[in-house]
Amino acid sequence: MTLPIIHHSGYSCEWPERHPFPMAKFRVLRERLSALGFDARGDVRWITPSPATSEALLRTHTADYLQRFYLGEVSTTRRTPSGFPWSPALVERTLLEVGGTLATVEAALESGLALNSAGGTHHAYADRASGYCLLNDLAVAAHCLLAEHRLERILIVDCDVHQGDGTAWIFRDEPRVFTLSLHGEANFPFEKRRSDRDVALPRGTDDSAYMACLERELDEVLNAFRPQFVLFDAGADVHEGDRLGHFSLTTDGLYRRDAFVLTRCRRLGIPVAGVIGGGYDRDLEALADRHAQLFLAALALNSELRNEGPG
Repeated sequence: MTLPIIHHSGYSCEWPERHPFPMAKFRVLRERLSALGFDARGDVRWITPSPATSEALLRTHTADYLQRFYLGEVSTTRRTPSGFPWSPALVERTLLEVGGTLATVEAALESGLALNSAGGTHHAYADRASGYCLLNDLAVAAHCLLAEHRLERILIVDCDVHQGDGTAWIFRDEPRVFTLSLHGEANFPFEKRRSDRDVALPRGTDDSAYMACLERELDEVLNAFRPQFVLFDAGADVHEGDRLGHFSLTTDGLYRRDAFVLTRCRRLGIPVAGVIGGGYDRDLEALADRHAQLFLAALALNSELRNEGPG
């Protein structure tokens, strides 16, 4: 049983040096995973994704918005700017990122667990960009599961420090998709949207408080909703060192969080597709190490399940 990891070198495109979004983090994360020995392992399978198609995107986003996205009119909108300087390269890497999450879903359906080394663009709405998010890969993936795989119960577990307002709004009237969000109560977006379950946590939340809340909330949702598939946004911006997070989780706390979500779901036989979500430290090596905890937790779980064998 191999662990599929989806990555594309195009996730990191040419970028202004002083821009606050760390576009190079995807490349540095790939290098970090290589340094951790992922390339040499026989139980890891690297998958290169294709760009998301317009057909897939139109299940989530309006045709008018996609046209503006392709033409570079997104960053000029006054209502909710993306925060990104538009370029053809940005369009290409965004389509690759969404395609990566779609490939992660397909791999998870086959293997039970798969990870994307990007993704988690949960602020994008159907008709506009917001908060460094141009297209909502989680929503596109959920719509794919509904339309192409005929699933009826999809759970989005969003553990990014920022509430997934775009995802919540997109699925506000869709009972087949349940959105669970654990986020900072005093953080972006300052106008929250109602998820199916919102858990707003105070500044300074540490490992023990976070885990106690996550364990309680996730177990309740799993028992009540009984999902057939889980999309997991493992945002690393809950870390104590993140400049936009304002939480106090340690690196060990990140690992424990990711291991808990993955293990709980897989032990119930639920396929999981994980994405890396937010993380904004200017120290890219430190940031890559935080994002790597998701992959280390998945690898450990995969080895554990493989050693147990069938039954």
